[in-house]
Amino acid sequence: MVTFYSDISESHQEWIKNQKMFFVASAPLTAKGHVNVSPKGYDAFRILSSSQVCYLDLTGSGAETLSHVKENGRLTFMFCAFDGPPRIIRLWAHGKVHEKGTPEYERIAAVEFPDLTAQNGPRAIIVGDVYKVGQSCGFGVPVYEFKEQRERLLEFNRKVNIEKYWADNNTKSIDGLPGKGAAASYSRWWQESVPLVAAFAAGMTVAMAAVKVLGTK
Repeated sequence: MVTFYSDISESHQEWIKNQKMFFVASAPLTAKGHVNVSPKGYDAFRILSSSQVCYLDLTGSGAETLSHVKENGRLTFMFCAFDGPPRIIRLWAHGKVHEKGTPEYERIAAVEFPDLTAQNGPRAIIVGDVYKVGQSCGFGVPVYEFKEQRERLLEFNRKVNIEKYWADNNTKSIDGLPGKGAAASYSRWWQESVPLVAAFAAGMTVAMAAVKVLGTK
């Protein structure tokens, strides 16, 4: 059974901080687009308040989450208990991307991720404004013993020309949405366009009704 909450309680915050990994789910607006789920490790997740979280987005082979958040802002974070009592916590949020080099990235990075941001790999900080929290049983999640974080990603990012890697691999999603370095945010365009589209549709409905009435006279 799922229990829903409007924000992240103190007990949930403490439990989340003790988890060694989390998952981030996102998707494009188009029905034919690819839904994405990314597992995340390292000490890369932070709870900023009872209704706001963020994570450090490290350079990887793709840029799906970053692209999806830029387009529509939808995010779901999931944490599972792999040891101890079973539990799953999901955080539903509206996200925003702060790419490396922007003032907001630098501000959050200096406070929350001073060690990881000294590495070569971070490309953005994604902030999520949480509007719903769900806790469920997790009875079907297997038990695992944590051994260690893998160093392979950090080692890889130290060796590559990171800006060239971004240009070659992170500038767009599988579905062609703008990724790393995109100047415009699709989410802003979409949010501003929805009222205009709705008004246009309403106007067309009225116009078609008027034409139909006139046609019967």
